[in-house]
Amino acid sequence: MHGSTSRARRGTAAALALTAGLAGGLLTTAVPAQASPPGDKDVTAVMFEWKFSSVAKACTDTLGPAGYGFVQVSPPQEHIQGGQWWTSYQPVSYRIAGRLGDRGQFKSMVDTCHAAGVKVVADSVINHMSAGDGTGTGGSSYTKYNYPGNYSAPDFDNCTSQINDYRDRFNVQECELVGLADLDTGEDYVRGRIAGYLNDLLSLGVDGFRIDAAKHMAAADLADIKSRLSDPNVYWKHEAIHGAGEAVSPTEYLGSGDVQEFRYGRDLKRVFRSENLAYLKNFGEAWGHLPSDKSNVFVANHDTERNGETLSYQDGADYTLAHVFMLAWPYGNPDVHSGYEFTDRDAGPPNGGQVNACYSDGWKCQHAWREISSMVGFRNAARGQSVTDWWDNGGDRIAFGRGSRAYVAINHEGSSLTRTFQTSLPAGDYCDVQSGKGVTVDGSGRFTATLGAHTAVALHVDARNCDGGTAPDPDPVTSGVSFAANASTVPGQNIYVTGDRPELGDWNPGGSLKLDPAAYPVWKLDVALPEGTSFEYKYIRKDEAGNVTWESGANRTATVTSTRVTLNDTWRG
Repeated sequence: MHGSTSRARRGTAAALALTAGLAGGLLTTAVPAQASPPGDKDVTAVMFEWKFSSVAKACTDTLGPAGYGFVQVSPPQEHIQGGQWWTSYQPVSYRIAGRLGDRGQFKSMVDTCHAAGVKVVADSVINHMSAGDGTGTGGSSYTKYNYPGNYSAPDFDNCTSQINDYRDRFNVQECELVGLADLDTGEDYVRGRIAGYLNDLLSLGVDGFRIDAAKHMAAADLADIKSRLSDPNVYWKHEAIHGAGEAVSPTEYLGSGDVQEFRYGRDLKRVFRSENLAYLKNFGEAWGHLPSDKSNVFVANHDTERNGETLSYQDGADYTLAHVFMLAWPYGNPDVHSGYEFTDRDAGPPNGGQVNACYSDGWKCQHAWREISSMVGFRNAARGQSVTDWWDNGGDRIAFGRGSRAYVAINHEGSSLTRTFQTSLPAGDYCDVQSGKGVTVDGSGRFTATLGAHTAVALHVDARNCDGGTAPDPDPVTSGVSFAANASTVPGQNIYVTGDRPELGDWNPGGSLKLDPAAYPVWKLDVALPEGTSFEYKYIRKDEAGNVTWESGANRTATVTSTRVTLNDTWRG
């Protein structure tokens, strides 16, 4: 769903209330459903507003090595000009000529990702064209209802007023989403033009599609369009948001592909923020969610992290541990959203989508966070195994296995947990892929571990030792220091570290290193330093205006006495 849609939906929050009931029925169609992404790797990294050249590099450097099966790219077609992210969702032609790259760069990205073992899903905007008049990002002139070489006024639905009643099917599927020109997908010509665009992407090697704003098109229209593709069985997933009391049900779209299950992310937010993780013991279909083998799930996506419907990167450990759970739990096929920081919800990507380095210029790179990326290998190893050995304390400490293949424990409470866990794992040595530390499982399938507050332990049979066979740390530090500073902040503030070494910025706040808040209130960063190095350091707090506050007290000191020393500090006010 595009940005303008997001704003429209904020006015219908009541219609998005949680419910366990499902309305509607399955669409009967000759096109067979694709239950889940093909292959043994079903996790998709959604690289939101990343340039295609940056996606290609990520496929080689992090996505392929971590075991991601798919990467989803933002809409590639020519769109209206403007700095906001949602301009990508207002197409003016079907040329690959958006701000994220041209046709050659797109094709190069697809080929590079395939070489890294990662398939490509394209976010596809086919419900509508733009609002207004102007010149697109590729130089095409357009006016609303007239897109030369593509569409003219008769190709659009007759209802030219905005959607205002989600209880009325005609209003939802024939009227205009916040003023965007609504294509008449019941027309043979329109269906053919859309299929032609998708076939062009398939010819460039694309492996699947996310169908934006699917609920605003009749399910039969989409099934017909899909039947015209060169691969009518290609994987695709519909954005069909569940809303209580609405006329259009997500179940209508299950006949031609997967459906994004928005209730999954909403429920995870509620449980991680205000309920008990113990309730997750039967999470999924028993909660009224769509069938597992037809559901695409996520902790957050680009719309929901902005409208507050789900958790976001600003939620610290709630957000990180929700990803650990999602990737360990055998329901649906999961998306990991990888975007950028924002205070203005309309703001477009830093550097126009060019990612020079993760964790700089506002790029969050959630796909590469160790806590998240390590669980992709866990999920791949556990594929096909049911949940075993469930344990919980009735509160926010849970653990469960995936047969004899994997085991995870999550401590989402404010104090550490030391416990002996019962698993079905074979005896032997394992690497806890969350921390990179070794764990031994005894002959009875038991191991003892201490979990810090708001942390997890994850073991699987493809990571038997920490020297190899595990999902890689995307930024490995073979010799150096791991900073872990407990510091509270308000929105717009971040924690940095600096010190008396060039690697730490030589006491210059402008050269200080930003710590990552994934485990908030603990801010973390690994820095490479030679073994034997003694150094001084302090933490500083910066706000959006660039104001710097140093922590109080004397300079801190430390020495790298082993391959990696961990510094667990608390901000001194």
